[in-house]
Amino acid sequence: MTDEIPITDDRSPALVVASMVDHTLGLASTWTAWDGRPLQADQRIYTPHKAIRRVADHLVDHLAELEARLAGHEPAPDRWHASAITTPADLAPFTEQDLEEASSRLLRLAQIWSDRLNALTSDELDRSRGEGWTLRQIAFHLAGSVYYADAVGDLSKGH
Repeated sequence: MTDEIPITDDRSPALVVASMVDHTLGLASTWTAWDGRPLQADQRIYTPHKAIRRVADHLVDHLAELEARLAGHEPAPDRWHASAITTPADLAPFTEQDLEEASSRLLRLAQIWSDRLNALTSDELDRSRGEGWTLRQIAFHLAGSVYYADAVGDLSKGH
């Protein structure tokens, strides 16, 4: 994940976010095969739970930013520990029930994003309200959350 200005294109921002969630859940469907050994990517370790946590946190963080900016407020400061930490919960086995919970959580967040983004005009999406990226750029930035799922990868073949 980087903080570079996101490149946008003519795709619907709502579909960009939904595609990221679909990609994440596609990989997550293989994570019940996880053997409990953390996986390393870019000097950090990842697990199925950590990947889901990071995707969900990223969606929540930027949703709060989007809503604050639309309301004319400064977004709350980002105080996430992000992927710099691995919690004991991140190390738990990833069960079928965890997959069901993750699916419900991420699909609901994707729906909220879709509803919000689809309610905005192109002008609203492309105008920066306050400091930072446009709302379209934020949505395209979220596409980078696939990084966390890709760090765990497809476990149907083992690792």
